[in-house]
Amino acid sequence: MLDCQVIVIGAGIAGLSAASYLQQQGLKVVVLEARQRLGGRIHTTIDRWSIPIDLGASWIHGTEGNPIKKLATDFKIATAVTDYDSIDIFDYKGQPFSEFKWHKYAKIWRRAVKGARKNWHEDGCLQTVIDEMLASKSLSASQIRQLNYFINTEIEHEYGADLSELSAFKWDRDREFSGDDVFFPGGYTQIIDILAAGLEIKLEHRVERVSYDSHRVTVSTDCKEFTAAKAIVTLPLGVLKKQTVTFSPPLPIAKQKAIALLGVGILNKTYLHFPHAFWSDRSDLIGYIGKRKGEWMEFVNIYKYTGVPVLLGYNAGRYGSYLETLSDDEIVASMMAVLQTIYDRQIPQPTDYQITRWESDRYACGAYSFMTPGATGKTIKDLAKPINNCLFFAGEATSLHYPATVHGAYLSGIKAARSILKSTTD
Repeated sequence: MLDCQVIVIGAGIAGLSAASYLQQQGLKVVVLEARQRLGGRIHTTIDRWSIPIDLGASWIHGTEGNPIKKLATDFKIATAVTDYDSIDIFDYKGQPFSEFKWHKYAKIWRRAVKGARKNWHEDGCLQTVIDEMLASKSLSASQIRQLNYFINTEIEHEYGADLSELSAFKWDRDREFSGDDVFFPGGYTQIIDILAAGLEIKLEHRVERVSYDSHRVTVSTDCKEFTAAKAIVTLPLGVLKKQTVTFSPPLPIAKQKAIALLGVGILNKTYLHFPHAFWSDRSDLIGYIGKRKGEWMEFVNIYKYTGVPVLLGYNAGRYGSYLETLSDDEIVASMMAVLQTIYDRQIPQPTDYQITRWESDRYACGAYSFMTPGATGKTIKDLAKPINNCLFFAGEATSLHYPATVHGAYLSGIKAARSILKSTTD
């Protein structure tokens, strides 16, 4: 006897969107989640400070036509616009740097990438593109620092990876919704709560094995075993790479190759809470053109939005990964060293902090996916392809057009749910 019609593995936004859709269509669904909480890589802390803090996803990227913005509108959830042009930039000596010309370095970047795509016959990494461009130009040390600042904040933060890891041909194959980027002053968990309402969700059920054939799926957890006619796997790409869940029979070779080829990026956050704000409340962002690319180059001014003296520092790629090897005190000291350079060595010490380590998180193993050299749209399609009309796959890494986004994960869950409904009527 089956426990339900569909098992959904994972209570992140892909799993919850799929389960919610299927339940609305009258199917009996059980969601299995290893964590003690919902949301996956959406994680809002509520009670620690006087404001919600998003340790995972924060923004709706593009509001026009975005399904997450529609949910927010339908359920009257407040959002706030982030103005990326509202920024205070400082150089490595801590001096205000009003001379930074964003469009100048964007133009240099576009020309370098366009030239590579035109002249290269085989895919390589973006770092090689920049190395070739720098070899043909006479840029000063200051100009190189500015170019590195552009690259890190505009490219590496966006994809969670260093240029040396990103495909020169396909790194930006994703699509975007137009409109502003907005975030939730009340926390992203509000969207999770909407989708989870009324669902049967088993928390602290860590999936160990998925056995399947054309008629039945059996999912074994560390608590008990569940059976269903079909299942949706929304495990993050990083978890699939670790192979902590056994599939029987093994996943098709094409899917295994896709899992191996696609990259998993890192974007870690450090929030510092201060006794009072020593920085301006007028700008959304603070930029730091440091000597070393990728180290504490961008901060979000949480104080401007909330009136609470909090700064958020970002680190992506290899430096973001390196920080996970440090202690909390060492990470805080590293961020403070930059803030002391920008403002003053006498600024107050933080009263508290919140730090993410998404690569070390056993149920995430990274932040979001990216395209490595050699990866193509077919790679993503292979990852997303159902098996035997009984095992379906969803999650941001399976989204052909919107990978590495919350809306991409959400839409992938809806797509998998619709595929299940279609397979039951064919």
